[in-house]
Amino acid sequence: MDRRDFFKASVAGGAALAISSAATSSANAQNSMPIIKPEKIKAGDTVMIIAPSGVEYNKLRLQLSVESLEALGLKVKVAENTLGRWGYFPAEDKVRADEINQAFADKDVKAIIALKGGWGAARTLPYLDFDLIKNNPKILMGYSDVTALLNPIYEKTGLITFHGPIAGGAWNKFTQDSVREILFEGKAQHMVNPQEKGEYLTVRNNRIQTVVSGTAEGRMVGGNLTVLTALQGTPYFPTIKDNILILEDVGENIYRVDRMLTQLALGGHLDECAGVVMGGWTDVGTDGGYGDFALMDIFEHHFASRDKPVFTGALFGHIADNRTMPIGCNVKIDADAGSVTMQESAVS
Repeated sequence: MDRRDFFKASVAGGAALAISSAATSSANAQNSMPIIKPEKIKAGDTVMIIAPSGVEYNKLRLQLSVESLEALGLKVKVAENTLGRWGYFPAEDKVRADEINQAFADKDVKAIIALKGGWGAARTLPYLDFDLIKNNPKILMGYSDVTALLNPIYEKTGLITFHGPIAGGAWNKFTQDSVREILFEGKAQHMVNPQEKGEYLTVRNNRIQTVVSGTAEGRMVGGNLTVLTALQGTPYFPTIKDNILILEDVGENIYRVDRMLTQLALGGHLDECAGVVMGGWTDVGTDGGYGDFALMDIFEHHFASRDKPVFTGALFGHIADNRTMPIGCNVKIDADAGSVTMQESAVS
C-alpha cells in the first residue's frame, strides 16, 4: 500500500461524520459542492507548520514562528522538511505535497499554517490528495504563494481556507486579533480599516480608495495577483463568477499589474465577478518615467467601465496589519465604506 492509499484508509471511518458536522447548506457556485467549515481552534490545540514554497535558510525564523504560535496558546508540530534544501525549495514537489497530505491526515493537528511564501506551492498541486483533505477538514492559512493552495483546495473540496498570516510573519496586535476573532472565536467579522488622524488634520493612514461605488455579495476567492493569474487556464483556478475577488501583490512594476489584470479581463473574470476588494500593493511602482501610469490609473482602466463595486486599501497582504480573509466564506462588500462583512462564521 502506498502512502496516499494508507492516508485514505486511515481516515475513512471518520470521513462521513466530519463532513456532516462541518458542511453548510451553501454550495460552491460552479459545481454545487457543499461548503465545508473547519473546526475553530482553541488554546491547547496543535498546529502544524508546513513549508510548501520557498526554501528557508534562517533557523531563527522557524524558532520565532514556533514561539509566536505558542504565544497564541497553541502547541506546534513542524513538518519534517521545513528546513530542508532542494534547490530553492525545501524538498521535492511530491515530498512537500505529502507533508501537506500528512498534516491533514494527522488527527492531532487542528490547523495548518505555512512558514513562508515565495514560489513553488503550485508545483505540489498534482500530488495533493483532495479526497483526503475533504474528509479531514481543518484550518489552512497563509498568503502570498500560499494562494496556490488556498484557492484550489476550496475549489476542489469546498473547504473554507484562510488568506492570512504566515507562521514566519511579525504577528502584531492587529494580526493577532484578526486571527483570534475569526479562527478561535468564530466571529463573522465586519472588516473596516482603523481610522485615526493622530497629529494630522485628516486621516492619512489606512486610507480606502473607491474605484467603483456600490455593494455586492458573494463568496470570497483570490489573494496574490501574480500567483492567482498563474493558475488561470488550469484545473486549479477558482470559480470567479458571482464571487468577490480579493487581490494584492508585492514588488511588481505597475505595468506587470496591468498585464495581469488584462489577462484576468481577457479571460472574462473581471466581468463575471460580483465585486473586487484590493489589499496592499507593497513596493508596487514604476521606473519613474514621465509617461508612466499611476496604480490608480490602472485600476480605473480595468474597473471603471464595469458595473460592480471595487475598492482598494483593505488591510491584507504584504503589509504589517495583515487581516485574515476567509476564502470561500460568503461576504458582503461596500466599496464606498471600504468594508467587508462576513455573512457567516468561517469555522464550525
